[in-house]
Amino acid sequence: MSLTYKDSGVDKEAGYKQVELIKNSIKKTHSENVLSSIGGFSGLFKLDMEGMKEPVLVSGTDGVGTKLKLAFMMDKHDTIGEDLVAMCANDILCQGAKPLFFLDYIGTGKLKPEKMAEVVEGVANGCVKAGCALIGGETAEMPGFYQEGEYDLAGFCVGVVDKEKIIDGSGIEEGDIILGLPSSGIHSNGYSLVRKIVFEKENIDLDKEIEAIEGTLGEELLKPTRIYMNPVLDLVKNFDIKGLAHITGGGFYENIPRVLPKGLSAHIDLSVIDTPKIFHLLKEWGGLDEKEMYSTFNMGVGMIVVVTKAEAKKVEEFLNEKGEKFYKLGSVKKGTEGVVVC
Repeated sequence: MSLTYKDSGVDKEAGYKQVELIKNSIKKTHSENVLSSIGGFSGLFKLDMEGMKEPVLVSGTDGVGTKLKLAFMMDKHDTIGEDLVAMCANDILCQGAKPLFFLDYIGTGKLKPEKMAEVVEGVANGCVKAGCALIGGETAEMPGFYQEGEYDLAGFCVGVVDKEKIIDGSGIEEGDIILGLPSSGIHSNGYSLVRKIVFEKENIDLDKEIEAIEGTLGEELLKPTRIYMNPVLDLVKNFDIKGLAHITGGGFYENIPRVLPKGLSAHIDLSVIDTPKIFHLLKEWGGLDEKEMYSTFNMGVGMIVVVTKAEAKKVEEFLNEKGEKFYKLGSVKKGTEGVVVC
């Protein structure tokens, strides 16, 4: 008897089924600029550069880290794709770029079409929130490479910004004001520490109802990462935004200095932040000090916005009119410490 590809663990029929299951999810992200359809060798996107003097493409790629482990444990796969889009789209927003299109990659040991369709549905939902089109991707079935029931995710996002409007923090000066946009929770960073605290140190079941967070621990830990496309692009369009920082791995201490010119530091008042209760619980359970918390997690602030002192009041009024919550975190001062908290 001759061998077939299926004998080696690769089921092409399952792949065809997955494609059928995800077609509608992908289609809802498309605009008239998408010139290709699912199943081609590549994705085609027509660039509309009207009104731009020197369009610059901005790209970002990322994954969701070990947050995936929680999705496996809970067998819940419909939001992790949204995290994937958020991690990439939020990064390119920091240059003032409008997200255009997104591609994803899923690697798995055994292809389960329904499960993968849930993942892609999450990716599509994230693309809708980010205002970009899901124009392609790859699902790779690799028997023996991943543990049973597990998969990995990676994403790639491309956006565009006019060269003269690129935001890189180079114009930030002493006296500029630092605002913060709230996070939706832990987002997609620090989960190796979260898992160590929850499973190894405290041995807490993900199904445990926790009064402080009004739900189960698992539900809280799998909350999708907030996508900041709407408030950020509104600010970029209407004001002179001098710097934007996505608070991801490394927390405040690593990410805020990335947009500050040499010789300047961010002075942050932590008391104004309405920090989600999950962070207080993790700090208590893990016996973590404040420096470690703000070096690992977003602590309730997912995006930093830097504006001039003269512009700050107008920005604050604009955000209030839009119903966007924000924190007036502090200001930029001379110094070499990067971030100074008080």
